[in-house]
Amino acid sequence: MKPLYQKLALLIALHAFGLHGSAQIWTVSEPENLPEKRHENAMAAANGKLYLLGGRGIKPVDEYDSKKDSWKSLAPSPIEMSHFQAVTYKNEIYVLGAFTGGYPHEVPIPDIYIFNPVKNEWRKGASIPENRRRGAAGAFVLNDKIYLVCGIQDGHWDGQVTWFDEFDPATGTWKTLPDAPRPRDHVQVAVLDDKLYVAGGRLSTARINQVLNTVIKEVDVYDFKTGKWTTLDASNNLPTLRAGNTTIAYNNRILVIGGESDAHVEAHNEVEAFNPQTRKWERWPSLHQGRHGTQAVLFNRKVYIAAGSANRGGGPELNDMEILDK
Repeated sequence: MKPLYQKLALLIALHAFGLHGSAQIWTVSEPENLPEKRHENAMAAANGKLYLLGGRGIKPVDEYDSKKDSWKSLAPSPIEMSHFQAVTYKNEIYVLGAFTGGYPHEVPIPDIYIFNPVKNEWRKGASIPENRRRGAAGAFVLNDKIYLVCGIQDGHWDGQVTWFDEFDPATGTWKTLPDAPRPRDHVQVAVLDDKLYVAGGRLSTARINQVLNTVIKEVDVYDFKTGKWTTLDASNNLPTLRAGNTTIAYNNRILVIGGESDAHVEAHNEVEAFNPQTRKWERWPSLHQGRHGTQAVLFNRKVYIAAGSANRGGGPELNDMEILDK
């Protein structure tokens, strides 16, 4: 825990630089042990605990118990699974819109995989329709349905898509929804007030050596009440362009955290928040450690982010965790 004078100094600095403060502070977790280093992984909350899963190579699931402030290694994934946004449904963790295999031709995983934290077991779920398979896509749960948006078919090589799909885990059925306004991959998404926000991401095209420089500035929004897509005004484009970012709804805002781009070697540490009420972006306190290829989670009214890559590309891999609390 930082001493009080350090926290006060940080708050004064936030005010001086015009950051959105409200006493938000990122603190670095100091548990008694650490999870396995990984990137292109995900994280999810279930049954009152946090779970790091996936990443390049076969990785165990690492469980974080906030009451004990400790990590525990659980079952490894049945196959390599990377580049996905995990979702939680009925206290089980679902993996879909993910890749397996190596760069640049990672292959979309054809089935949903489900991890049961209580049983410490993986199982294979429903098949993803063959003509809708992709990785590096955004995923979320709303009203007991699981949604998958955008992504890319052929690893980092080519084949970006605008697809938007709904999966009903109760029936195992899929439904095609209206395409997003533009394709993008290496993207995560979040829902706030029945609106889906798609910010960040890129058009990975290693086929012509265009990857890190293909970041997307526009922010697309799907309104579940009207069933229509819109794009925010150009004045509300994402301020810091990046892909491999993580996106989360928090404090009535959409937070875009971390990421990678060709702007610099180090992964982005910027945290930017879109406020739908004011229709403005706010600059929030940056991460202590820039990172991409991981997932932030809202847990106990705090934002947790762990693991990822410290530089653009594939490393060095991280295993530390930061927590945002207001």
